[in-house]
Order: sequence, then C-alpha cells, then structure tokens
Amino acid sequence: MNAVPVLVGYTAAVGFIAPRLLLRAGWPHRAPALAVAVWQALLISFSIGVALTAHNLAMPAEHLEAGLVGLLHSCGLGAGTGERDPHAADRLAVALPVALGLTSVAAFTFHVVRARRARTRHRAAVDLVGRRSARLSATVLPYDVPAAYCLPGRRPRIVVSDAAVRELAPEQLGAVLAHERGHIAGRHHLALAAVEAFQSVFRGLPLARHAREQTALLLEMVADDRALRRYSGDALATAMYAMAAARTPKGAFAAGGHTVLIRLRRVLGPRATAHPALWVSVAVLAVVVPLLPLLVACPPGLG
Repeated sequence: MNAVPVLVGYTAAVGFIAPRLLLRAGWPHRAPALAVAVWQALLISFSIGVALTAHNLAMPAEHLEAGLVGLLHSCGLGAGTGERDPHAADRLAVALPVALGLTSVAAFTFHVVRARRARTRHRAAVDLVGRRSARLSATVLPYDVPAAYCLPGRRPRIVVSDAAVRELAPEQLGAVLAHERGHIAGRHHLALAAVEAFQSVFRGLPLARHAREQTALLLEMVADDRALRRYSGDALATAMYAMAAARTPKGAFAAGGHTVLIRLRRVLGPRATAHPALWVSVAVLAVVVPLLPLLVACPPGLG
C-alpha cells in the first residue's frame, strides 16, 4: 500500500480544515487549557505528517523505482557517473524528516532564547527603576497608567505600575496579580514559543496563523480562570478594563491587551464549563491526533 496519497490528504486536512473547525467550535472558551493542548496536538500531528510524507516519497516503491531519488535521476539531477547509488533513497528518506525535525527544534530554541534575552534586558531595567513590594510580591514601577504584566522564566517578575496600585481596589489588584501568577506557574511562554516556532517554519499555513492567535488568547483565558478561583468576575473585569490601554513589553504577559473585549464577555457572562464527557473526549483526541500520521503510514495488519 502506498501511504503517500493518504498522508498528503491527512496533512492537508490538519493544516487547512482542522483550524476552521476548531475556530467554529464553542467549547474552547469553556475549556481553554484543553483547547491549547488540542492546538499543540495539531501542530505536532502536522509536523509528523509532513515528515512521514517526505520519508515515503523518498523511499523506493513498487511503482516508482526510487522515489524522489529516481525522479531526480530522471530529470538529470542525479549523480554524474550514471550509476545510481542503491542506498541514496534510504539516506534521503532519513535526511528529509531529520532536517525538518532539526529545523523545528532550531526555530523553537531561537524563539525561546530571543524572548529570554528581551525579558532579561527588561528585567534589569525594572530592577533598576522599580521598587520591590513584599506585600504584593511584585515590582512597582513609576507609570501614570494602570498596568500589570509578568516576565516569566527562570527569574520571573510580576510588574505593576504605581497608578494601578493607587487606582485599583484591593480585590481588583489581587485579581490582576493572580492572573499574572497563572502565566508564570503555567509556563505559558513555552507554549507560545512553540506556536511561534511552528509559524516561522510553516509560514502562511492557516494552522500556523490561527494557532498563534488562538493560543495567545486561550492562555490569557487560562490565567483569567486562575484569578477567578479566588476573586470575583466583576473585580477581574473592571481591572482588565482599566488596564486595556496599557502597553506590554516584548516577551511579557499582561492582564490587559487587545483581547480584553473577548475576555470581558467571557468573564462577565455565564460561567459555563465543558461537560465532563466532552472534556474526556477532547482530551483523548489531543493524545490520539499526533499518532494518526503514524497509523496512516504504518497501518496495523499490513506487514
């Protein structure tokens, strides 16, 4: 059985159709952490699908003398000696997936390191001009606009403006700080780096574009939910509204930002949660989806 057509169809469905279906679904905003896992599973599944497609194209097949090697040879792009290396197809079949894997790892490393450097520079500036508040467990900056954000990583910081400390009620300020602690505890910067790396490798792909946008929004919702465990929706919503216009430094997570309107409707609306059956089904799907390309390429019972 030639798995290439099935792999191509599956990978195309994951890259172009699955994002649209997920965007139209209503459950991701009810279970944002689970939705982030599904987006990550789609990225992994697409990458594996592309790698396996390249592997199968390079491998010799019954109806194709030497896969891509044979195609290159027939186009005059093979070895100049006229003799075909019998192991060239095997090497190419391994080299293509490995190259894709190394490219993805390099892209992820690049985004992690770049964001870390930006946070390190900003952390040094914050420590220089701000004052540490033991009561808030945060650094207070002299800034005349209510603002709060966190710098995640190995030496995390929660930064809040003195305007926010003055103008927000204690419950509002507590909700904002709980939101930022949610980002740090969840290591959300790594999930964001993963989708940014995928987008840099597969630029222009709908899955890459929507995964980047949705993951950023969903991670804010996850942090909102953490704050709502201890504080009221009104307190969080009014604090978010007060800080909507504040600017966020690169590499940081903020309680405000351009997604505030969507999150405000969610925080102030009915607190609907995903049904346990839906939660379990989607969780299983998130685990299974990355394995589907392997099942397509190596279907059981076909030895």
